[in-house]
Amino acid sequence: MNLDYILQIIDSRLTEKFNQTLNPVEILILQGIWEEKTYSKIALEKGYSPGYLTNVVAPEMYQKLAKLTGERLTKKNCKQRLESFVVDQVELKPQKQNPLTLVFHRHQARLYPSGSIPLDSPCYLKRADLEDQINQEIIKAGALVRIKGPREMGKTSLLLRNLDYARQQGYYSVNLSLEQAEAAILKDLNKLLRWLCANLARQLEIKPKLNEYWDQDLGSKISCTAYFQDYVLELLDQPLVLAIDELSCIFEYSSVAKDFLLLLRSWYEEAKTLPVWQKLRLIVIHSTEIYVPLQLNQSPFNVGLPINLIPFYQQEVEQLAQCYGLNWKPDKEVKQLMNLVGGHPALVHLAIYHLSRENITVTELLKNATQPNGIYYYHLQRHWITLQEQPDLMIAYGSLIRSEIPVKIDSILAYKLSSLGLIEYVEDKVKVSCELYRCYFENLIKEKK
Repeated sequence: MNLDYILQIIDSRLTEKFNQTLNPVEILILQGIWEEKTYSKIALEKGYSPGYLTNVVAPEMYQKLAKLTGERLTKKNCKQRLESFVVDQVELKPQKQNPLTLVFHRHQARLYPSGSIPLDSPCYLKRADLEDQINQEIIKAGALVRIKGPREMGKTSLLLRNLDYARQQGYYSVNLSLEQAEAAILKDLNKLLRWLCANLARQLEIKPKLNEYWDQDLGSKISCTAYFQDYVLELLDQPLVLAIDELSCIFEYSSVAKDFLLLLRSWYEEAKTLPVWQKLRLIVIHSTEIYVPLQLNQSPFNVGLPINLIPFYQQEVEQLAQCYGLNWKPDKEVKQLMNLVGGHPALVHLAIYHLSRENITVTELLKNATQPNGIYYYHLQRHWITLQEQPDLMIAYGSLIRSEIPVKIDSILAYKLSSLGLIEYVEDKVKVSCELYRCYFENLIKEKK
């Protein structure tokens, strides 16, 4: 039975009975089930964590469908039981338009913007020049791409598109985020490199074989290099695009960070002489400038293709508003929003989402932006908690808020504030990144004195 038709019936019945529907990720899982794919394969193809689909989305989806059908569903019996359920339902008149597309797009537009934007989302604002630059780079032998930008600037969403492009070329792709590694792993180089290799093997669906290549006498860096060179890269018949997201997580552990970054640089250099290393294409993603001291000829941050993500331009904000069905005037609503959040992608997206649902007007949004009933309150509260936990950071940020011109501050403090997206650089100086932050934090920091 056609999946599109089944989704139409399921969506209709869920709405009638429980006023809920399948969400886009659940639809992706059902597509994968119909195509007899594993959760891991679905996750890799669509840019999700395998654990997220297996342990979070799938159980909730089966529970929702069980409530509808009155039967217990699993991955193994899901297809058969949904087909049987639909046969028992009143047949709906087929629509001219693709029902799956209608369902998927309707719920994507309704989906609360949080975290990376899924590959199939119609609400993703493509940064064509950057995507094309990266795509052209990763097809080069031994390539290295460095994507930099503050948190919530769209780095991971961009990365998902590049990895999808790599898969379309027939390449292997692995996406590892250091944010998923425990602190005990990040502060120990040997544990970090074993974690890297183990997760690489898991995503490639090959045997780990770590102990066969790990030699205590040679050390963890040589062992890891041998694992890549003699096992993984020799085994693969196509290039491997390895993305290391949230690289900034190890910057706090300077000794580990130094050794890890030197290792990445050495792999990049190996590709110049050893053909096997030309199969490896590295993408590293970090929140801001690195402050781990490295010699110029040892750093991976002065080679490869640098990509710096910046806030949206006015024209891009207009384009995103149109995706949500808002017909905004550049000199009115767009300008008002830009004046408040400065083109910050996550904040812009959140505003447009709420305005498209007609939950709030532009006037109300601007008036209540920093209030407990405002749409940005939890975002602001999260940053305020971080500042309270680090008094030196709060003092530095207070000095920036009071200044009407960019100023110089300690480089480590600037690094931390920049990674949070609270400041932006103006040559060798910094300033508060948007008016929303200035308005909210000014009084709070005054009260703390």
